[in-house]
Amino acid sequence: MKNKKKIVGNGIFLALIFGLTLYGVFHGEDMGKLMGTIKKANIWYLLPAVVCVVFFIWGESIIIHYLMGTLEWKLGKWKCFLISSVGFFFSCITPSASGGQPMQMVYLKKEKIPLSVSSLVLMVVTITYKLVLVLIGVFLLVFQHGFVSKYLNGIMPVFYLGIFLNVVCVAVMMLLVFHPMLMKQIMMKGYAVFVKLHLIRHKPTRIQKLDESMELYRETANYLKSHFQVVVYTFLITLVQRLVLFAVTYFVYRSFGLTKYGIYDLIMLQAVISVAVDMLPLPGGMGISEKLFSIIFVPVFGAGLLLPGMILSRGLSYYTELVVSAAMTCVAHLRLGRTRKEGT
Repeated sequence: MKNKKKIVGNGIFLALIFGLTLYGVFHGEDMGKLMGTIKKANIWYLLPAVVCVVFFIWGESIIIHYLMGTLEWKLGKWKCFLISSVGFFFSCITPSASGGQPMQMVYLKKEKIPLSVSSLVLMVVTITYKLVLVLIGVFLLVFQHGFVSKYLNGIMPVFYLGIFLNVVCVAVMMLLVFHPMLMKQIMMKGYAVFVKLHLIRHKPTRIQKLDESMELYRETANYLKSHFQVVVYTFLITLVQRLVLFAVTYFVYRSFGLTKYGIYDLIMLQAVISVAVDMLPLPGGMGISEKLFSIIFVPVFGAGLLLPGMILSRGLSYYTELVVSAAMTCVAHLRLGRTRKEGT
C-alpha cells in the first residue's frame, strides 16, 4: 500500500511538473509558426542525435556488463541493456533520479544476481557518473574562464549550486566507501539527534539497515582498491557516454543550417545544464533545464531559433530517452527472470 501511494504520488508530481513545463515553454507562442520552423530542421542531422541517445543508454549497459564480469557474474549484453533502460526510465520520472538504481536492483534480483553484487556494481556506476559531472564543472571554472564569462553570466548562482551539490554527493559517497566507520559514527549521532528531537521514532530495524549498508561500503572500498584499472576504464566509458549525450544539441544546432559555433561549445554548454540540474529534486530536471537553455543558448541559436532548438534538443535528449527506456522497461518486465541462460 505504501509503495502504491508513493508511485501515485510520483506520477502526480511528474504530471504536474510536465504540465507546468509545457505551459512555460509554449504559453503565448504561435504554434503554427513554431511547428513550421521545426519541420525545416534537416532530419539527417537529427538521426545522429537519436543515435547519441541510444548510445547513452547502451553505454551504461556496457559498464554493467563489464563490472559484472570482473565479479565473475555472467549477464548477457542484451539483458544489461534492459537493466540500463530500467534505470534510466525510473530516473527520468522520479525526483533527483532517485528511483533508477533501486528498480535496477529489483530486476537484477530477477536474474538471480545477489543484492550484494548488484549494489556494488551500481555504487561504482553512481560514483563514476557523478564524478564526471564534478570534473567537468571544475574544469570549466578553473581552466575555461573565457567560456564561463562569455556564456554563463546569467546562471552562475545555479551553476555554482549544481557543482556544490554534486561535490557534496561525491564527497559523501567517497567518505562512505573509504571511511565507513567514521561515516557510521556521524550517521549514528545524527540518528540519535533526530530521535531526541522526536523527528523520527527509534526502531532497531533502522540500525540493522545501517549496519548492512556499511558492509556494502566496505565491500565497495575493497573493490575500488583492488580494481583500480577497472574503475579508470569505467570512468572513461562514462565520460564518453555523457559527452555523446551532450552532443545531441550540436546535431540539433546543425540541423538548422547553423555553423558559427563548434561542437566543443555546444557540448560544454549542455554539460553546464546537466551539472546545474542533476541534483535538483525535479524529474529529469524538467522546467529548470528548459529555463537554463533559454538563457545560455540565446547567442548560439538566436532569438528566432531558440525555442525550436530547445524543443528538439530537450525532446531528443530527455523525452526520446524516456520513450526508449520506457519501451525497453516493458520488455525487461516481460523477459527478465523468465529464462536465465548464461551469455544471452
